[in-house]
Amino acid sequence: MSMAVVGLLAGMALGFAGYFGGFGAFLLVAALGAIGFVVGRVLDGDLEPGDFFRRPGERDDRRR
Repeated sequence: MSMAVVGLLAGMALGFAGYFGGFGAFLLVAALGAIGFVVGRVLDGDLEPGDFFRRPGERDDRRR
């Protein structure tokens, strides 16, 4: 599935949540979508949990 289709589906889900459930439902759907995205990236191996706890300038010698 292309990223354009994924973006379209996410936008539609947020639109429906905002229209039918109000702003609180919109925020809940957006937050859960972001959490799901991060978990999916971790499970795919594109992101490591330790990446969230390192300082921006800190080097990781294990990757080299």
